[in-house]
Amino acid sequence: MPQDLNLSTILVVDDESRNIHLLKRFLNEAGFANLHTTTDSRQALGMYKQLQPDLVLLDISMPFLDGFEVMKQFDEARGREEYIPILVLTADVTPETRRRALSCGAKDFLTKPLDLSDVLLRVRNLLETRRLYVQIREQNVHLERTVWERTHQLAESRREILARLALAGEYRDHDTGEHTRRVGNLAAAISAACGSNPEFVELIRHAAPLHDVGKIGIPDHILRNSGKLKPEEFDLMKLHTTIGAKILSGSQDPLLQMAESIVLSHHEWWDGSGYPSGLAGASIPFEGRIVALADNLDALLSERPYKRAWTLEAAVAEIKSLRGKQFDPALTDVLVGLTEKNDFLALARATDSNSASAETMIQGGVDAVGSCETK
Repeated sequence: MPQDLNLSTILVVDDESRNIHLLKRFLNEAGFANLHTTTDSRQALGMYKQLQPDLVLLDISMPFLDGFEVMKQFDEARGREEYIPILVLTADVTPETRRRALSCGAKDFLTKPLDLSDVLLRVRNLLETRRLYVQIREQNVHLERTVWERTHQLAESRREILARLALAGEYRDHDTGEHTRRVGNLAAAISAACGSNPEFVELIRHAAPLHDVGKIGIPDHILRNSGKLKPEEFDLMKLHTTIGAKILSGSQDPLLQMAESIVLSHHEWWDGSGYPSGLAGASIPFEGRIVALADNLDALLSERPYKRAWTLEAAVAEIKSLRGKQFDPALTDVLVGLTEKNDFLALARATDSNSASAETMIQGGVDAVGSCETK
């Protein structure tokens, strides 16, 4: 709506040509130039939709469609959040007509013969109300956009902090930040292939990289050991699950709650022989079972000081050999199905510099490739 009220768009609907002529002349003299008129109420709706007027001056008693029917049409055409005032002008002075007009959407009511100075006063008041409404609506839109942008910034900042926390744990172990990101992408792809809802897929993509954050608390001589760990050393290594859970515990944030669950459960085995709690089968959290597969597959495909990188075929064969023992059988089948897709290696090796394939595969909706529990 224009800031200058005289530039407002006004629609006049009245079947009497002399009334139209009188109102048009008077409003023109008062400075209102953007006037549109009709004496045929059947044209009112089309003009209303086309013009989106700031104010409607409407007669009640008209042939074809009376003012009540026209107001009903306007009400159905008007957006739910829109406010376009209607000033009813009529010779019918009965209280029933007044009540009905106001209940049908009229914002003000004047009886004929018209006092033109009174018409001008009502017109300006209603246009001022319309302007204030539009200003408030625009301010609300601006505030909503500002709140959304700020919320988005906070969410991005939170994710960046958590990603850096994940890197802090990984640098103690692998001297690289790519493993954590790849595990997140793989976990998201597996959950998407299971048909999990997009919110869950997004959560696990950002929570999975924190799976080994507890390694911050493990001594270097154990983390950097290129040989086989002694039993007592392996017992210390196992503590990274409980250390990580303690770091992440107590949060009300769904992302951190999932991350805590993953940290505690991604080394549990389907047959109950894992750690730290010896959980078995479906008692292992769904997200933990997914990350167990993603973490192990990436570890097999990655070069480490104590081993060379495995081929995809060898890694898949190893995963399949542990189906039903270490890994959830249904999820294993889903992962195997994913590995048969042409773009799987691009996903499995995706890093910050070449993550487009991972994003496409995950966000584009990976077709379900197996039957498994979903979230």
